[in-house]
Amino acid sequence: MSQDSTKVKRWSARNKLEVVLRLIAGEPIDDVSREIGVEISKLDEWKREAIDGIEARFKVRNTDPRGSELNRAKQQIGDLLMENELLRERIKKQGPLVLMRSK
Repeated sequence: MSQDSTKVKRWSARNKLEVVLRLIAGEPIDDVSREIGVEISKLDEWKREAIDGIEARFKVRNTDPRGSELNRAKQQIGDLLMENELLRERIKKQGPLVLMRSK
């Protein structure tokens, strides 16, 4: 962070994220604290909240039934596209399909 970040009164989520990433990367917390003018306890709190948020996000499962329906629909579309492509290739090789009358 630049020197003018010490003038920040209210920390945005983006600014907090940048600080937390520095801490996670291994920068000494006391150095970061002095540089940005935020107490070590507050930095510890930001880091813990960030890690808790990441953990919570990893625990979330996609249980939306629309997701599985959408995946099925995409699969069907893919199958139909492939079938159409195969039929086009067959027509190119053999000529148009001719319907024959049964006798």
